[in-house]
Parts: sequence; C-alpha cells; structure tokens
Amino acid sequence: MGELKIQYSDKKITPWGGMKLLKDFMDHLDILSYLDTLNIPQPGSNRGYDPKILILGFWLSIFTGANRFSHSDWIRYDTTLQSIFDIKRLPSSSTYNRFFYKFDIEKNSQIFPLLQQWFMQQFDTGKLTVDIDSTVITRYGNQEGSAVGYNPKKRGRKSHHPLMAFIDQTKMVANAWQRSGNTSDLNNYKAFLTETFDICLKDKEIGLVRCDSGFYANEFLQWFEKRELNYIIAVKFYENFKYEIGSISQWSKITNGLDVAEIYFKPQSSQNTRRYIIVRKKVQNYPNSGGKLLFEEPIYRYNAYVTNLDLPLDQVYNIYNTRADCENRIKELKYDFGMENFALQKFYATEAAYRFMMVAYNIMALFKHQILQTTMQLSTLRAYCFALGSWITNHSNQKVLNISLPVKRRAWMNTLFENIKKSQKPYRFP
Repeated sequence: MGELKIQYSDKKITPWGGMKLLKDFMDHLDILSYLDTLNIPQPGSNRGYDPKILILGFWLSIFTGANRFSHSDWIRYDTTLQSIFDIKRLPSSSTYNRFFYKFDIEKNSQIFPLLQQWFMQQFDTGKLTVDIDSTVITRYGNQEGSAVGYNPKKRGRKSHHPLMAFIDQTKMVANAWQRSGNTSDLNNYKAFLTETFDICLKDKEIGLVRCDSGFYANEFLQWFEKRELNYIIAVKFYENFKYEIGSISQWSKITNGLDVAEIYFKPQSSQNTRRYIIVRKKVQNYPNSGGKLLFEEPIYRYNAYVTNLDLPLDQVYNIYNTRADCENRIKELKYDFGMENFALQKFYATEAAYRFMMVAYNIMALFKHQILQTTMQLSTLRAYCFALGSWITNHSNQKVLNISLPVKRRAWMNTLFENIKKSQKPYRFP
C-alpha cells in the first residue's frame, strides 16, 4: 500500500448522529416546553439566547463528553448536531457562565424543586426507596462556599459537600443541594428533607428511606417518625452503645462468619426506645469487610442499623446492603457527567449548573430504561449508540439524516426509534 494521501472537504459531518434518538425521546418527554413555565432568568436583550437553548446546549455538552465549561465549545461548531436538535446557533462557554451567574438562592429554590417534581410525575412505579447521601467535591480555587472540611482523599484541600437523594428503583436523583465544604451531613437537613419529600416527591408513595451513619441523630429519626415513613439508618458506635453490644448473648447465624442480633435501645439523647439490628462478621471469613473492631480481641467487625421496620433481622440487613448502589450513582455523576468540574466563582451559579446536571442525569436514566432497556453508563453509551458519523442531505424538499451504520446494526437502530414512537406517558418502571 502506497502513501495515504490527504484531501479536505467542507461537508458538514457530525460524529454524533446517534443523538437523533435522544432528540426524539426528549421531544416525547416534552421537557423543554415545561422549562417555559419556570421562572428561569431571561436574556437582557432581544439578541440574547433563549434560556431553553442554553440549558439544552449545556445538556448536549454533557451527553457528548464535556466535563467542564470550556468543553462546551466542542459542539458549538457542529452545525449538523445543531440541526438535529433544531438549534440555529449554540453559544460560547462564556455565555453559559453568564447565564448561570444570574441564578441566586431564590431562583434555585423556586426552579429546581418544581422541575424535579415535574420530572417525577413523568414515570409511574410502586413505593419508592429513597437513599440520602453526600459526597466530597475537591476544589482547586477559591470558589464561594469551598472550605476545608472532611476530605479523605485530599486532606486540607478546600471542597464542596453536596447532599443528594436518590431513587433506588429508577436510578435517578430526586433532589440535590450544593453545600459548603465544612458542613456536616446533617447540616440544614430539615429544609432539604422538606423540599425533597413535600415538593420533589409530592406525588410519590415512599416505602423506605436509607441513610449512612453520618445522618444518625435523634432529630433526624424523629422527622421520619412524625411522618410515619419507614427508615433504615446506619448507627454510630458511641460508648454506651458499644456497651450494649458487648452484653448481647444471643446471635442468629446467617452464614459462616456472619451473625445478626437485635436490641431495643434508648440513647441518652433520645426519649424513644428504638429497634437496632447488629451485624457481626468474623474477620477471618471477611477480611476486606467494612465495620468497626469494637473490642480488644479483633475477631469480629460490627455494623449496626436503627429501623422502625418489623421485618426479620436478615431481611433488614439485606435491604440496607443494596443501598451501596447509590455510591455507583455518585461515581457515574463524577466520571461521566462532570459533577466535580462544572464550577464557577459564585456559589449559587455553581449550584444551578450542578442541579441542571442532575436533570440531565435523570433524562439519561429514563432514556436508558425506556428505550434501550440497558444499564450502560453514559461513557459506554456514547461509543455504543451516540457516536455515529452522520450528515444531512435534502431529498424531495425534505431533510434526511444519513447515519453511517453497518447493515447488520440497522434493524437494531430502527427498533430503538420504534420504541420511542410506541412509548406512552407516564413511563413505567417495574
């Protein structure tokens, strides 16, 4: 084979032809129309961008791999992708910055709970299991709200400490707040819970709430008890509680090296006696297991959970264990959706971008479930489904999107388009 020669063409080709699937699904979802009903900041002149276009452009940047604002310029010159989504012109990254700087605490409190509530109304499922968790986002500048706090990977580095509520059945985010890096898990929990359960999940039936030990506090438990919501929450091992565990004489064996027991215990800070499930794992059988070594002889590691469920011990333990999946949701948000990198100088501007990102995550979760019937992460989905070279031609006064796809995969692609056409709202989860 001789030398490969180079030629140039001005043919308008996009590497993202498969995004036509997402365009059709978003039209079916009709989320852009709902944005018009919200009090989203408007442009200051007639030449300004429609806020819907700015939000859609931000989402498209994320879906195509951007993980910081400067990356949004990648698709600014992709006129074919813009034609697929009926966009005349996408803005520069600085325009996104100026748009998010228009958000403040009042705007965020007005817009995002209602947007999340609307999104939750688009699907139907049974009782929901809600997992509440937090994470650490390390910052390398002096952004508002960044502060030195709990940061196990970058000790002494400033961070933000966002709070999130996940829906286990749908793999979606029910609500999310950005918070300063020096806040505890319980900081401002009442306002967050009220917004989550009274607005975002207003029309949903809650079956169970799960949290890690960072949320273990009497006032936190009482919030759910007053509303008669079931909960399983991991427990901190205070000294008086360790003493109670040491006095347990009757354990139930689940498997070799794994035992459970229950006690009814009233902490000093509480007026209520509650049910506690204690789990001990023999270190020899579970050398890599988490838990606390409570006593001088390092034979067992212990975990404990407080609950108001009346289920058998092993069921409570197994139900809580599935909560680990929300850690996968956080990793996906960080690695595939740029949760750590879309940061601006102003705190509420960063939070606005962060919360719009959560909506993008929910759109993708619903798209994967309803159309693709897959649990692929976005990074895999881009290569598998979206990254298809395409161009637009005109035929009989009609625009045609030509997608470069092997013959054996075309029937599969046609099936996906048919899935969108056949979809009915509300979308259903098992």
